[in-house]
Amino acid sequence: MSGRGRVEFPVPAEVAFDYLADPRHRPDWQSSLTRVDDVEGEPRVGQRWTDVTRPGLRPAMETTELDRPHRWSERGTWHGFSARLTLAFRPAGPGCEVDFEFAVDGPGPLAPVGALLTRLAVPAVRADLRRAADNLSRRS
Repeated sequence: MSGRGRVEFPVPAEVAFDYLADPRHRPDWQSSLTRVDDVEGEPRVGQRWTDVTRPGLRPAMETTELDRPHRWSERGTWHGFSARLTLAFRPAGPGCEVDFEFAVDGPGPLAPVGALLTRLAVPAVRADLRRAADNLSRRS
């Protein structure tokens, strides 16, 4: 099960893509992060880093898809749980629309926990992407 949504960005898809696909920008717009550590090089498939969250969790992250400026995906893992985020970028007027799909999978008997976490996280993902759009609007 996954959650989906769409957020409008006031900048071209290339600008939104470059900002969102670079983990170094994540603490600026992702509310749950205090920082990112161990970022390996520039954005690319296979790039890895560690998210350091406000509750203290440290999921291992990896870019799994990068097709600039159309589509980007990441996977994070932590103690058997896996979270996936995919962003699809589409031009819309002077800006773009970013469609997102998010899911958390739990191992075996914890699968229902993953489904619950997915439902609970979708509003936060949407709010974080809106914050990113606001950040880019101020930069323009």
